[in-house]
Amino acid sequence: MADAVAVPQFQLPLSPADLLRDDGRGDYVVQEVLPIRELPPALAAFRAAFRARGALAVLQHFDSVYSVLHHFRTMGTAVKEDALELMVNVVSHHSNELPGILSDTGLSHADRAAHLNALKMNCYLLTSLADAFEMETLKNNLSEADPGGKNKKNHAKTSGSFWEEEREPVLQLLTQVLQLDLRQLWGGLSVEEEFVSLMMGSCCRILENPSIGLQKYRATREAVTHLLAGALVHCGQMFSATLKITQMLQHFEHVAPVFAQAVSLWAKEYGLKSLVGELLREIGQKCPQDLAREASGVKGYSTFVTELAREIPALVLSNMSVLLHHLDGESYMMRNAILAAMAEALMQVLNGDQLEEAARGTRDKFLSMLQAHVCDIHSFVRSRVLQLFTRIVQCKALPLTHFQSVVSLAVGRLNDKSVIVVKNAIQLLAAFLSNNPFSCKLSCADLDKPLKKEVQKLQEMRDRVRSTAVAPVITPEEEWEAMLPEVRAATQQLFQPLQEREEEMLEVEETVESAVEQITRLLRKLNYKSAARLTQKALCRFQGKEPFSSVMEENEEATILDVLKQLYTGSCPGENSEDPPNDNSSHKTKEVVQEEQSQTELVKQETLVQYLQDAYNFSVKITEALNLISKLMYENSVSVVQEAIEFFVTVSQFGVPQALLGVRRMLPLVWSKEPGIKEAVLNAYRQLYLSPSEDSERAKAQSLVHSLSLIVVDASLGTIQCLEEIISEFVQKDEIKPAVIQLLWEQFTEKSQCSSLEQRAAVMLLGMMARGKPEIIGSNLDILITVGLSEKACEDYRLAQEVCNVISKLGGDPKPAKKNSAPFRLPQNHMLFGCLSETVSKGFAQPSTHWIPFMDAAVMLIYQLAEGPEEICAHILQVCSQQALEKLQEADEQNSDPGNSPSRDSGGAASLPTFMLMHLVSLVGQVAMQQVAHLEVSVSAEIRRRRILTEEKTKKHSDSSKKKRRSQATGNETTMEEELGLVTATADDTEAEFIHSICETELLDGKHLFSAFVPLVLKICNNPGLYSDSALSAAAALTLGKLCMISSEFCDSHLRLLFTMMEKSTLPGVRSNLIIAAGDLAIHFPNLVEPWTSHLYARLQDPCPSVRQTAGLVMTHLILKDMVKVKGQVSEMAALLIDPDEAVVEVAQNFFGELSNKGNAIYNLLPDIISHLSNPDCGIEEESFHTIMRHLFSYITKDKQTESLVEKLCQRFRTARTERQYRDLSHCLTLLPVSERGLHKLQDNFDCFADKLQDPAVYSCFQTVLARFRRAGVKPEAKALAEELEQKLSASHNRGLDSTETCQEGSQIPVSVPAKQKTIRSSCRQPLSPVNRDDEDFVTPQPCTLRNQKRAQKRHPRKKAVITFSSDEENSSEDELSAELREEETPTKTTPITRSSARRLR
Repeated sequence: MADAVAVPQFQLPLSPADLLRDDGRGDYVVQEVLPIRELPPALAAFRAAFRARGALAVLQHFDSVYSVLHHFRTMGTAVKEDALELMVNVVSHHSNELPGILSDTGLSHADRAAHLNALKMNCYLLTSLADAFEMETLKNNLSEADPGGKNKKNHAKTSGSFWEEEREPVLQLLTQVLQLDLRQLWGGLSVEEEFVSLMMGSCCRILENPSIGLQKYRATREAVTHLLAGALVHCGQMFSATLKITQMLQHFEHVAPVFAQAVSLWAKEYGLKSLVGELLREIGQKCPQDLAREASGVKGYSTFVTELAREIPALVLSNMSVLLHHLDGESYMMRNAILAAMAEALMQVLNGDQLEEAARGTRDKFLSMLQAHVCDIHSFVRSRVLQLFTRIVQCKALPLTHFQSVVSLAVGRLNDKSVIVVKNAIQLLAAFLSNNPFSCKLSCADLDKPLKKEVQKLQEMRDRVRSTAVAPVITPEEEWEAMLPEVRAATQQLFQPLQEREEEMLEVEETVESAVEQITRLLRKLNYKSAARLTQKALCRFQGKEPFSSVMEENEEATILDVLKQLYTGSCPGENSEDPPNDNSSHKTKEVVQEEQSQTELVKQETLVQYLQDAYNFSVKITEALNLISKLMYENSVSVVQEAIEFFVTVSQFGVPQALLGVRRMLPLVWSKEPGIKEAVLNAYRQLYLSPSEDSERAKAQSLVHSLSLIVVDASLGTIQCLEEIISEFVQKDEIKPAVIQLLWEQFTEKSQCSSLEQRAAVMLLGMMARGKPEIIGSNLDILITVGLSEKACEDYRLAQEVCNVISKLGGDPKPAKKNSAPFRLPQNHMLFGCLSETVSKGFAQPSTHWIPFMDAAVMLIYQLAEGPEEICAHILQVCSQQALEKLQEADEQNSDPGNSPSRDSGGAASLPTFMLMHLVSLVGQVAMQQVAHLEVSVSAEIRRRRILTEEKTKKHSDSSKKKRRSQATGNETTMEEELGLVTATADDTEAEFIHSICETELLDGKHLFSAFVPLVLKICNNPGLYSDSALSAAAALTLGKLCMISSEFCDSHLRLLFTMMEKSTLPGVRSNLIIAAGDLAIHFPNLVEPWTSHLYARLQDPCPSVRQTAGLVMTHLILKDMVKVKGQVSEMAALLIDPDEAVVEVAQNFFGELSNKGNAIYNLLPDIISHLSNPDCGIEEESFHTIMRHLFSYITKDKQTESLVEKLCQRFRTARTERQYRDLSHCLTLLPVSERGLHKLQDNFDCFADKLQDPAVYSCFQTVLARFRRAGVKPEAKALAEELEQKLSASHNRGLDSTETCQEGSQIPVSVPAKQKTIRSSCRQPLSPVNRDDEDFVTPQPCTLRNQKRAQKRHPRKKAVITFSSDEENSSEDELSAELREEETPTKTTPITRSSARRLR
């Protein structure tokens, strides 16, 4: 011990270097820092001394371990690990022996000082080594990503793995030291603050490691937590801990969850609840403006508050007031954290119906704050609040009184601009549905009836209560108390002398009952004096009898009053139930009881009505949300679409009728290119239809078939195609059980009882499944034919049509088993074709609206599957024609009978019934169309297949000769391969020419069957007055279009008739059919139809919405396939964006959406569209123009396009003639996001629009452009440019008309010439009227040969075509402008359009 006393006092240094400097105070100073080579023997000497003297050995060997710390970065791993292991043993030994030493009352001052120095030295060395190892590990972890230096990486792994194992034991050892009562070492005072800070600093160093939050470091985190708890509990470091934790939260984001768990543990297990308040107060005192600037600090604070509220919500709630002012701060993270803390308090503390009044007020206040921030300025806060409300609803912590308001807010957020907000709003509504307290079925119609019934019942109950409670109910006792003063005064008069007349009049009755009745009657009549006198007499006469058995008191007045009270209130025990006073009193009591019951029932009824009203309001809001969410299913955001799909699945489970519309609306998404969306649709239908709740397989199959049948029965063709894609996916994955297919066959064959609709749905579903597995149909083909196409087929053509569609799946282009294999065909004598021919022929002479669709399907099936289909269809045509002729002969015989007055025209085909004529014309058109398709597709493919097989066979026979040729020169071989390719191309062209010649020369010549029907079709088309039936006219028009598909010569000669009917027909069906036919012809014979393109565009202005929709669809396909020349007439497509009919608007939106995917198409067309739509002659209102432009400019996203459009729009001001055009052009500028370059374009072209700024609307638009430019946050030099431009705008606006002359003189550009040019051009683009008044407008285009001759004459001076932007028209010469033709003129110049197929046109 003598040596120990000689050691100076050890002071814990602020930095290791302080121990090398002697400040003259006599404290311990390191004498010598040993070199690295001397450290191993020095540590060995320290270990030997430790074995001999214990922990006090550090007093002589401190410098050895200090030297290890000094050289820590440069020395070997073994020495460092040896030093750490040694110090762990020393501190462990010291901590074990200290309790015995401290309990020794005879401990000298020198020994105490020695142990204090040893403890401080040992702990300093151990914590310093721990810090050094921790810093080295952190550095090595950061450098692991560096690909260089394998040795360094291996070194990091070696030392790091050692420290990973030792970290937790070291922390536990330090915790053990702090748990000792060390105050005796400091003379009974508190533990030295620097000593505790040493331990806490080591903990903080460990927590600075970013990977401390990983699961594998859970034990380390717990050890740090308990060590810090020991420092706080045993050493009272609350204030310094608060500051240190706050600083670390500010600088290290990853420690927030760790400290949140630690603080919650300290509060629960160590009782340090005040620390929670101190930390929250410290965070609350932070300046909101500073937090807005410090992103890292605010993230740590917000995460800490959020996690702490989740762990200990009650303590956070009690300190919430110090944080609330951050809700008004700029930092959205802090707002999110505080709102999350409120939500945790609502879910875990302020939840339930047994809350006190103060707690209920706090709950409502928090809910109001959350609702207010649903409309926060920051989208992250809005989305976070919606997430919090979703959790609150799922925990059933939202009171019913707030249900409606929160649902309304969620519905309102469906229109939010932020995708994440919309997504969370949908999730919240889905949570409301899944956790609603009202009903499992939320149909407005189902809830409306009981609501009205209960409201009526409530009204009746209120009326009843109001009528029975006109006057307030007063009990007899209350009446007596009111009467008592007067009764007492009357009783006192009894003892005064009475008149004889009164004495004689007041005689008591003979019996007690009579006397009671007599007295009560007097009381009711308010004759108190007489009642009191009779009572006095009755007391004397009926002594001992109730109610007069009361003992006469000394005060007779009191006795009389007591008896009177008993008689009046009915409280006398001897009262007879038959006495009127008693009956009255009992009646009053019953009324009171009934009134209370009525009030109770009324309250119950009001509660019921309120419940039903809330349920109905909730259902209405959900229905409103359905309409909005159904529109979100086609948003660009994949996550929003997926949430919308999931929402409709949830809604469907609650029986909302409108959910079926959403379920159907999601069907087209199965074609989405996004795999996530397609899978979401499949999962939705999997949940809705493939997961029934029934137990048995049979019951599940019946449920699935019934659900799918409901969709199929009245579905459109598009819906059926989408559903077929989904069902085929399920079939391919074997998700549809065999029991379902078996049940469908039973329904189709009527083995199980079902309706005709269910039978038809069954065969449709079988067809959908056959797409996934064709053997479902192939193995049961005979059943399909015998059941669906038997004699009963004429009774239900729709079933027969569906059977044809199902059988067609057999030839639906399956993948061939091997290359160039023969296509699937059935022999011509197969029973299928016999049944089809018989059914078509039988139904021909019977009027039925469903025969024509069945006939179309039957003819298509024959051409698809039959060998020699033309012979079968020719036979059908002959049989039907024969029936028509027989019918015609019967009609002629009847007309020739003189007794009959003919009701029909006796001339020719007009004598046939209209339906039969329509059947004949439709049959001819369908056979002609299928014959052309058969030749161009099937026959052409078969010829090519046979040629290839022949070539392959020839190739095999010539293998030996080819081997000989390979020995020849390489150049010859290459030439031969080229010649083979040329031969193949020539063969393809020859085959195409062969097919083309058949169509052109044979199908419509006099020898072919079609030629017999052409005059009939032409006669019906040419005589709309004679053949006025709308269905017949539509069928004839469609057949004419199909016949034109056969031959280019026939098409060219009848195009004028076709387009005349398209323009002049008063029947929308005819116009629609001819538009479709013209669209097909434009693809088949593009050069012939091209001169008539303007007539197709004219149908976009048809008065009938269905025709406009059809024209829009046809033009969409033609333009997108580049089959129609797009010029200024595309503005008529743009005009459809403001069409009154929504279906037409959707067609236009779809067109421009698809067109925007084709490069710069919309950008190139915009100037032309603007010119045409802003023309006063166009008739587009100004507001409508704005709507169209807003939609079109949304596709302009590239900066270069924006800048170019700014320049071109400015230049357009020079050619504008009216103020309306000025306003339209300036409005278009406001729709462009003008950049700094765009602003330069405005400055450069200022003279173009300076004279137009006198118009307030134009000036306002330019001001809007500048204001939006400033809000975008621009550079100072750009701001100066904007200010300069604004000054010029203001000066020109104020000068008014004076600036016009200045601008014209400066620019030297005459205004009159462009105006004249514009007038000429605008007259060229007059839209066609829907119905023409005479035939002079229709001039047949010149024959193809004449046009070719003119084109050949102009070929010599041909120049290279220059494609100019249409906005440059003001620079065009007048000759170029005058060369454009008016639409009423016949086009004489065609633009050849090459076909995409390999076939050449003649």
